Amino acid sequence: MKKIGILAMGLVVSMTALAQNEIGTTVSGDFVSSYIWRGQDLGNAAVQPTLGVGYKGLSLAAWGSYGLVNRDDTKEFDLTLAYSTGGFCIGVTDYWFSAGLDPDGRYFKYDAHGTNHVYEGFVGYDFGFASLSGYINFAGNDYKADGKRAYSSYLEASVPFRLATVDWTATAGAAFSESAVYATTGFAVTNLTLRATKAIKVTDTFSVPLFAQVTGNPCSQKAYMVLGFTLQP
Repeated sequence: MKKIGILAMGLVVSMTALAQNEIGTTVSGDFVSSYIWRGQDLGNAAVQPTLGVGYKGLSLAAWGSYGLVNRDDTKEFDLTLAYSTGGFCIGVTDYWFSAGLDPDGRYFKYDAHGTNHVYEGFVGYDFGFASLSGYINFAGNDYKADGKRAYSSYLEASVPFRLATVDWTATAGAAFSESAVYATTGFAVTNLTLRATKAIKVTDTFSVPLFAQVTGNPCSQKAYMVLGFTLQP
């Protein structure tokens, strides 16, 4: 179960972007040099598409991750249903992985002790100068070593700022209990990330957001650097 915690990045930002008074859609794709999520190393270079629709604060989005270099990397397909109003956001994500309790990787297998799905609830608030989000796994493939449900939980705070024409985000996150998802035995800081994003102008009407981030995981004593870009119409 050492890779049971291969879960996707939260879609809270996508959910907020979709929360509008008219029906809106988003279609985008990230290309990353490696897949680092909440301080965990989840794979090599990957393409990560997003497809979503939203109306009056209610939104539904699909997100995936597929290896570009190592085709043996675990494939991921997530669905997130969320509601946001003002700075407040609440929702649930269904994460699915090609590897897990079911060796055949069947998507429509939902047995409690045989599924590759993990279900996570989240709640967050964006104060403008900072945001705070909490997550907890409430069902699916999330168990302790003794076979009991782990209820893996995670709290994250982010602070955006602008410096030298570049948009920056500083993030700190911690897990709260024994969890295979976060490779923890109790409370531990698992994610310290600094990310910079700058739009690279291609034509007068088209630009590509380029981002780089440095992530440290004090719990695992590991550090990572990621480079990526986003394609979006």
